[in-house]
Amino acid sequence: MLMQDKSAEGAAVFKCDFCLSPWSEDLAMVEGHRGSIICGRCLSVAYAELIHLKSDRMVQPGEKCVLCLEEERPEPHWESPTREGVLACKRCIKQSAGVLHKDRDIAWSKPSPPDGGEMGE
Repeated sequence: MLMQDKSAEGAAVFKCDFCLSPWSEDLAMVEGHRGSIICGRCLSVAYAELIHLKSDRMVQPGEKCVLCLEEERPEPHWESPTREGVLACKRCIKQSAGVLHKDRDIAWSKPSPPDGGEMGE
């Protein structure tokens, strides 16, 4: 599900698959397989829900992660709150969070647990 807005200009052609926010210099983004994109805001929400809140939303037959394109991966998935059926698996969320968290040029860090405890995974 490559989110490219052919009516947009410049970098705004590329949008987050989960919220449709256009690419910009001040919005961190991670590219998945075949051009899929998750923005830092969506990644923060997904990470908090999957890692800290232990969301257990499993995929249904025929569903797949838009970042890795793996169908029916047997682990929890995060679903976009604004785009029904747009999913990211826990593995991709953890990998994407690791990429942004380690990049010193990007002002993004893994969300803290709601109880202020350990960062977890």
